[in-house]
Amino acid sequence: MYKYIHRTKGEGKPMDWGMKNRLSRFIKPATGHTVMLAVDHGYFQGPTTRLENPRATITPLIKYADSLMLTRGVLRTSVDAENDVPIVLRVSGGTSMAGNPLSNEGLTTSMDEALRLNACAVALSIFVGSAHEKETLLSLSELVNEGEEIGMPVVAVTAVGKEMEEKRNARYLALASRIAAELGAHVVKTYFCDEFEKVVNGCPAPIVIAGGKKLETEMDAFNMTYEAVRAGAIGVDMGRNIWQHDHPVAMIRAVRAIVHEDYTPKEAKDLFDSDIKVPAKVLECPPKAPTKAKSR
Repeated sequence: MYKYIHRTKGEGKPMDWGMKNRLSRFIKPATGHTVMLAVDHGYFQGPTTRLENPRATITPLIKYADSLMLTRGVLRTSVDAENDVPIVLRVSGGTSMAGNPLSNEGLTTSMDEALRLNACAVALSIFVGSAHEKETLLSLSELVNEGEEIGMPVVAVTAVGKEMEEKRNARYLALASRIAAELGAHVVKTYFCDEFEKVVNGCPAPIVIAGGKKLETEMDAFNMTYEAVRAGAIGVDMGRNIWQHDHPVAMIRAVRAIVHEDYTPKEAKDLFDSDIKVPAKVLECPPKAPTKAKSR
């Protein structure tokens, strides 16, 4: 079991039961890893390609996701309450692709609302180095204070925005991730980059990587996932590289195999190639164990 479910990565004070329980709902105790499905893009991008109808996109993928990251609006309209998939609730926003800058976000959803929606965590973006750095970092701090009061984990997303695309490097991402952890974030979502181990080693909270824009091939996504986990990430929060693919179910199953079953990118590609020959509705979940024994 990933020790953070009981203590902070750096051996801080033990967590309360509710905090530990919520974390264990989306960070799976059997592996200490997670495959989060990001479907919150519409909060600033609007009807993103292949996410125009959220329900149609989400429904076939739910059973393969360890959690959904989404807004309250999409949760209420597009996910049936009978589903038991854990929810990481996006609670920041207020800007759009049509405006400038994206970094001028604020909190849009209360902690009471997160409790009403039975969320297992809340998530917001921080924009370190932007004109609105202070505001977003203070929002994170406020959210952590509220989360500690009620046992709600906070996921900090190290966003860069369209005006900061050049900052996806180890030096910047290590800075942003460390600041998020210093302010109390329980999980940090950041981008994969060269020398990613420097980002992980400098962050005392567990890290998940963002999938980012859709990559050219599925092997690009598999390689990124594999290298990130090997460097110490506990998993992914992936969206477009799954649901913008022509075979989204095969993609998420292959990513799960890397994150939870130690598949190599080649083994994941073999699983993917096998899956796309089978109707999605008859695929098993989780994927079958690898043919060779693996050690973690």
